[in-house]
Amino acid sequence: MMRRRPLGGTGLEVSEISFGAGPVSGLMTGDELDRQTDVVARAIALGINWFDTAAGYGAGRSESCLGAALAAVDPAGTAHVATKVRLDLARAESIPAQIRRSFAASLGRLRRPRVTLIQLHNSITARRNDEPTSVTPDDILGPGGVLESFEELRSEGLVGHLGLTGIGDPESLREVLRSGAFATIQAPVHLLNPSALVDAPRGFREPDYGGFLREAHRRKMGIFAIRVFAGGALLDAPPSAHTLKTPFFPAALYERDRRRAAALARALPDFPPAAASLRFVLSQPEAASAILGFGDVAHVDEAARIAEQGPWSPAELARLADCVDALVRDSPAGDSQAQPL
Repeated sequence: MMRRRPLGGTGLEVSEISFGAGPVSGLMTGDELDRQTDVVARAIALGINWFDTAAGYGAGRSESCLGAALAAVDPAGTAHVATKVRLDLARAESIPAQIRRSFAASLGRLRRPRVTLIQLHNSITARRNDEPTSVTPDDILGPGGVLESFEELRSEGLVGHLGLTGIGDPESLREVLRSGAFATIQAPVHLLNPSALVDAPRGFREPDYGGFLREAHRRKMGIFAIRVFAGGALLDAPPSAHTLKTPFFPAALYERDRRRAAALARALPDFPPAAASLRFVLSQPEAASAILGFGDVAHVDEAARIAEQGPWSPAELARLADCVDALVRDSPAGDSQAQPL
């Protein structure tokens, strides 16, 4: 059975692997309800108790499909569901109105009266739209901002906890973290760029997230690792249809990560790519759970098998780190606007 970890200071325990219903794998944004239901059922049978979706995944399709699958295999509603709201501040509609409209539609698609966690999906930067759709700390913490609306939903019993997406400018992220108002944060943590959680090596030529997740951990926030396989690049998979069109994840970054992953596999043939990537994240005690996307039942079984092996030893982690550090130092500089979804 899947091991569980405390989710920060929420009092909840979350499976160390969570079910990501995003568009990269394509399963939960597709049309194969029977297959979706089978995969969700297998995840629950193996002990996965956390399902992560968003209004923006497949324009609501992910929520609809997840809601249908969970209604079939978890009618008592024991699984935890987290969803997200993405604001479009170019619209005339106010922040509170956008949140209310988006969240009401999410609950309807999910077929649930409430969710465990609502998260802001936007990046956080010093100025609006410094990155695609990014918002500022004041948009979140100021009067009429995200926090006020999220707290209203919580006071009405519609959500249990409030969360963030940890993408954007590290100082702006820290400003929001210091408010102490949010219980969780999801952020990219993977072998090729773990800088949200650990110190970047000297000569690091990718976006450096400055270890802001360490502050989140000190504040007893629950941390979800996303992009554990760098969108599939660490598995040497071809780019998904989503990767080729999203503004949040440039295809050039994907191909660069894919080349590095191939070099890593050649240098460390005794570290299978999937195991190297997932066990690296599971070796970080600050991370409560790794959110993974699944395409079929076999993917769930493989992830559970890898998780059962536990974290890498300190010696194995050091060997991985030495090899990865050399790769990211020697590669051409990355696109500073490259953002994971």
